Amino acid sequence: MLHGEEAARRRHAITDSGGDGPVLLFAHGFGCDQQMWRLVVPAFAATHRVITFDHIGCGRSDVRAYDTVRHASLRGYADDVVALIEALDLHAVCLIGHSVSAMIGLQASIQRPRRFDRLVLLGPSPRYLNDPPTYYGGFDPGDIADLMDMLERNLVGWADFLAHTVAGPGADTLAQELKASFCAADPLIIRRFARATFLADSRDDLPMVSVPSLVVQMANDAVAPVDVGRYCHARLPHSHYVELPVSGHMPHLTHPDMTVQLIREYLALAVLA
Repeated sequence: MLHGEEAARRRHAITDSGGDGPVLLFAHGFGCDQQMWRLVVPAFAATHRVITFDHIGCGRSDVRAYDTVRHASLRGYADDVVALIEALDLHAVCLIGHSVSAMIGLQASIQRPRRFDRLVLLGPSPRYLNDPPTYYGGFDPGDIADLMDMLERNLVGWADFLAHTVAGPGADTLAQELKASFCAADPLIIRRFARATFLADSRDDLPMVSVPSLVVQMANDAVAPVDVGRYCHARLPHSHYVELPVSGHMPHLTHPDMTVQLIREYLALAVLA
């Protein structure tokens, strides 16, 4: 039986450049895998140790590691990230998390702040459900209930609808890639991951984050509206906020050059640790 680092590498299908530079740990969003970073990670290969991985139940991860109790909430996925970082003995990590992995990453940083240098949060949302009158997450309870019901009854239809919502207007090729990724996942696991994602409420975690962070918000994002990004920035200590004049929820695929430039600029900042 494998233990420690080798077990973690196989469990999460880790890709590790093994470079000597600072560590960049890329964490993919819901229903995706590490290949979603393919247009961004090469830009950092010469200067950083670049690590990508698949959450349990996604991509090429070891599905045998999936636990119905552990992975019923985002905390379980955050525990996985902490275990991965400790198994590889990583320090001064910059975690770049997209969508739900922004919340997973910040929860991991709360658990082990000394392991992290900073966070880059692409399209973060601490809660997708609206909570009037003080919080606008973008979805009414009926919207989420309909989404979960469609997932139970019609996986292909659900995948098509969500893929186009995430990709944004005009990004049909990306939408088809996302649809294929959603449909390739184990139906039970993706249903449970969807519930853990879309029913989560991580708002109370935001002020507990002690490491610096960059909030990257898209100007026209149907999944995480501008109000959500600004909410995160207002409650995250030591945070910077950038609003991109683009549509969609996946700037690392629709606007990779812009995303790379943002990350580079943030990494060059001397931020408060």
